[in-house]
Amino acid sequence: MSQPIVDQGQQMAVASPSVGSAWDAQRLRRVLVAAGRDLLPPLVALSLAAAVWEAWVRLRDVPDYLVPAPSAIAARLAEDPAFFARQGGITLYGALAGFGLGAAIAIALAVLMAHSRFLERSLFPLAIMVKVTPIIAIAPLLAIWFGFGLMPKLFITALIVFFPVMVNAVVGFRSVNPWALELLHSLAASPWEVFLKLRLPSSLPYLFAAFKVSIPLSVIGAVVAEWFSGQDGLGRVIQVSNSNLDMPTAFGAIVSLAVMGIGLYLITSLLERRLLSWHESTINP
Repeated sequence: MSQPIVDQGQQMAVASPSVGSAWDAQRLRRVLVAAGRDLLPPLVALSLAAAVWEAWVRLRDVPDYLVPAPSAIAARLAEDPAFFARQGGITLYGALAGFGLGAAIAIALAVLMAHSRFLERSLFPLAIMVKVTPIIAIAPLLAIWFGFGLMPKLFITALIVFFPVMVNAVVGFRSVNPWALELLHSLAASPWEVFLKLRLPSSLPYLFAAFKVSIPLSVIGAVVAEWFSGQDGLGRVIQVSNSNLDMPTAFGAIVSLAVMGIGLYLITSLLERRLLSWHESTINP
């Protein structure tokens, strides 16, 4: 008796669920292995540092108002996580808003400077002057001019972010393939078309390099602003806690800021890998 004939398409349809499940399992395994490879070494190093810190505080009997033990910091964070989350959200909002403002101004000026050597020679000394001016000296003036709240935080954070983004953006906008530039000119492309199709994609690696440096700095700018003009935020928490010798709370705010900065850096790196998967800088050796 002849066997029923099953075509190749039916066989593939029957086998596809198991093949898809195996592929998903392999992909999940690769992701877990990569995550373990990236996260395990820093976690081990942090655990060892915390253990040494804890042992030193316990053995030397260091009081909490000088240096709290990691266990005391963890207990303070666990005692009122909503407080640190609320204050961290205020700091995070100011940091991101200031980062957006500073990066936008820096990129706009970089576009002008990349197209004009005259504008570069005129504007670059002013940018350097902004960079070398101590933020700690400007912060009280901004508090006097704009009062307490968000505005001084925006300006201080934007000033910190501005220079590294502008310098990298100028280099990125000029680092184009000369053959591609000649091709677009031969096709009578407008300056706007050259910018969108060539200069902007070529500048993305430089911009993301600047963003990875600047976005943690934006958190520092927000904290400095909160010391002088803030009514809330982790910077204000640190200032008040130091005045009251409440070191577990102060260190809890510092740990929250560290987690915030690391998280922003990792998110920026993830966006870089997603948007620049074609670039050699994101390809693992």
